[in-house]
Amino acid sequence: MSLDFDEGEELRALRAAVAHLGSRYGQSYFLEQARSGGRTDALWAEAGKAGFLGVTLPEEYGGGGGGLVELSIVLEELGAAGCPLLMMVVSPAICGTVISRFGTPEQKERWLPALADGSQTMGFAITEPDAGSNSHEISTVARRDGDEWVLTGRKVWISGVDQADALLVVGRLADGRAGTSGKRLRPALFVVPTDAPGVTAHPIPMELVSPERQFQVFLDDVRLPGDALVGHPDQGIAQLFAGLNPERVMAAAYSLGVARLAMRKATEYARQRQVWGTPIGAHQGLAHPLAACQIEIELARLMTQKAAWLIDSGQDAGTAANSAKYAAAEAAARTVDQAIQTHGGNGLSQEYGVAALLAISRVSRIAPVSREMILSFVAQHDLQLPRSY
Repeated sequence: MSLDFDEGEELRALRAAVAHLGSRYGQSYFLEQARSGGRTDALWAEAGKAGFLGVTLPEEYGGGGGGLVELSIVLEELGAAGCPLLMMVVSPAICGTVISRFGTPEQKERWLPALADGSQTMGFAITEPDAGSNSHEISTVARRDGDEWVLTGRKVWISGVDQADALLVVGRLADGRAGTSGKRLRPALFVVPTDAPGVTAHPIPMELVSPERQFQVFLDDVRLPGDALVGHPDQGIAQLFAGLNPERVMAAAYSLGVARLAMRKATEYARQRQVWGTPIGAHQGLAHPLAACQIEIELARLMTQKAAWLIDSGQDAGTAANSAKYAAAEAAARTVDQAIQTHGGNGLSQEYGVAALLAISRVSRIAPVSREMILSFVAQHDLQLPRSY
């Protein structure tokens, strides 16, 4: 079978339509909402109405019937236009994927149309203060009480709780202990309304300039109906990872958008800014680092497209998804750094909007999985090296 690197007319049209929407809002809108304590609800609603948020969800539930290839394009183009919507990684990509694959007909009918049109949003809660990236140490526990579930625990670094109607919470069933010395991990996923009694959320003060905030979430004997459980209780691991690989691809798309935005700002400035009558972009001391960043962006984009295609094709995408996330995060961090350097002192001013990307690009190296964990994954699974943990 021959390789074809042409996205085709439909995907190019999608890119153009999303880029047009993003340009009508732009970075000024995004930063204004972030610095004033506002939210990007207007953009989110319009993206949902246009079908961009639900592009990967089933058509019978109001989605576009496409795949992760399409959804990653939406996030990349919005980011390149100055509006990297972090909740796109969470609501349609993770939660929408898990519910569309493993949810009951009632759960699909309840949530997928609303996630597709943007009228409702779902957050994802897995990380815990004492577990971090080690899901085997999750201590949030769900126990059965008659026809109900009772959920107790705490989560941290949960995005967008203030704009989410519900959280997809990862806990463990009460018949298994947390810790590698205990019984096997039995993760389970529950849909938890954010206004349910016993759910409290506290914002985490951040240096990050973003309207999408991070929270600590406390679950104090939260009572849920029996149908709050998503999927089969004995298949929680498979169900969990069905959402995590798309998360990594979407994180890569998020980073690509940020990197492209920084590159556009840097090159426009380098063409216009003159010193002694010569544009500063003519000097190889600036031109070469930017060119190297551009190469990294294109390489990361290829891996992101490959990972999305593998997921859409139903193939194993673990290494590709992790590699895409790693490459895009590195490209974003280096491109933003070089964009600031290109602007000189202007790169630290609010006028040019470059320094605002610094924390955003740095986050990409840490979340949703750190580059060190990705390197450990590749070392173990691709290089067959022994584990250190």
